[in-house]
Amino acid sequence: MCRHLAYLGPPEPLGRILTEPPHSLYRQSWAPRRQRYGTVNADGFGVGWYADGDPAPARYRRAGPIWADLSFTDLARVVRSSAVLAAVRDATLAGADAEAAAAPYSSDRWLFSHNGAVAGWPRSLAGLAPTLPAADLLSMEARNDSAFVWALVLGRLRGGDDEGQALADTVLEVAEAAPASRLNLLLTNGETITATAWGDTLWYLSHPGRGTVVASEPYDDDPHWQEVPDRTLLAASRTDVLLTPLKEPSDPLASAPSKEPRT
Repeated sequence: MCRHLAYLGPPEPLGRILTEPPHSLYRQSWAPRRQRYGTVNADGFGVGWYADGDPAPARYRRAGPIWADLSFTDLARVVRSSAVLAAVRDATLAGADAEAAAAPYSSDRWLFSHNGAVAGWPRSLAGLAPTLPAADLLSMEARNDSAFVWALVLGRLRGGDDEGQALADTVLEVAEAAPASRLNLLLTNGETITATAWGDTLWYLSHPGRGTVVASEPYDDDPHWQEVPDRTLLAASRTDVLLTPLKEPSDPLASAPSKEPRT
């Protein structure tokens, strides 16, 4: 239950992506137009970005609503980046993790966000805990469903899976254990964006020379925004977007995404 966005393209001030558009992520924190679950995203926010020559992203996260942070608009006005991932949060369950529970999560070169909720958390995923090394469980940034889903994704990435396979397999694994879950995942390494549409809205906008945006909902009324169908894996670069249908967990072919992309 949140709104999130990732951008790849020419270097831009964060504000041009996150606060200036008429229906920006900033505005979506209190007035989302297409959010299916929840109405206000006031339980934290975060933005991660990449600086030239540094593969490890920087992050700025807070536990409260984005509109209450009087420093953020100044930061967004002057910080420029060619790769950004940001989110505003509506917590599934109240907790004491404060800004540690706010996306984006980060490790190595990756930034990650989860829009949705794991049904029956935490008991529904208890059976998946033994699949993770104890050190990974103990080092989770927060004690919520999104942090656990990130740990599952990160384990696959570290095991050698590419971003698309890591997201697809994690979504299918979690959906099988907790069938009513909503699992819109968003991942970037600073060069590509990978995302899933599974239970909530996802859109993308790609303009030659102007980059690619993948977001929970459009931040303006540009007619070139395209909605991503539910049960879909998205893989994007600065110039291309590929959509691949995801199988349901009950499907015998669900262990891998379809090899027939849609554009």
